[in-house]
Amino acid sequence: MKSVTGFQHKKLNKMDIEMEKILVEKPSSIIIRKLKEMIELGVLKPNQVLPPERKLSEQFGVGRSHVREALKKMEYFGILKTQPQSGTFVVGLGAKAIEGLIANILEIDNNDFFSLIETRITLELRIAELAAKRRTESDLVLVKNALDAYEQAVSDNSEDISEKDFMFHLSLCRCAKNSTLKSLMMIITPDILSQFDNKSVCSNDDRKNAIDEHNTLYKAIVDQDAEKARKIMENHLNPILTFAREKYDLDY
Repeated sequence: MKSVTGFQHKKLNKMDIEMEKILVEKPSSIIIRKLKEMIELGVLKPNQVLPPERKLSEQFGVGRSHVREALKKMEYFGILKTQPQSGTFVVGLGAKAIEGLIANILEIDNNDFFSLIETRITLELRIAELAAKRRTESDLVLVKNALDAYEQAVSDNSEDISEKDFMFHLSLCRCAKNSTLKSLMMIITPDILSQFDNKSVCSNDDRKNAIDEHNTLYKAIVDQDAEKARKIMENHLNPILTFAREKYDLDY
């Protein structure tokens, strides 16, 4: 039997579902894709200054906030660079190198929640180690404040629990003294948080366990026990990895 659109009804398989996800793109992803096309066509060349944000917004037919998000993400990946009073320009990496980098960004945006989780865990294990080795007393104050804020959010059952959790993890980047790790965390985590919010991954019990694990991790960092901090972080994030693996029905 055919629908009014002329397509025959059929049961969706996994491939159909995955294809449907790929077609639903965020405005920032569409802008990144369009900029990639402009580079491929030679409209934009390495070292060339991009049009102003307002003009890009008009050209792509989207709000300036979406343009800003796309440019910021491309700058994090080293594809664009902004200089005061000079504007934003394409980094001189060569068109082919830039195309490859942009393809990677679009893969992360459109697909594979599991790869985001796996990458985050790789980053956070190293962050935990470095945080324990490099933290200062002033760093510990900020980590403790972030920890207390997360505990309060859980106690109040507030709407920003995920954000407070992220802020605690982000505070460890300060201890680690590595701005690149922090930037990478800020790139991939928003997409992870949106998936968790949509799927309601964390139950109340999970959050209570997270508080205990955060406190244990904080103590390991205070004690400058890098090996223990890494192990605690690994145990803390394993349930997230399990969720992502089950979501994509992966056997590795």
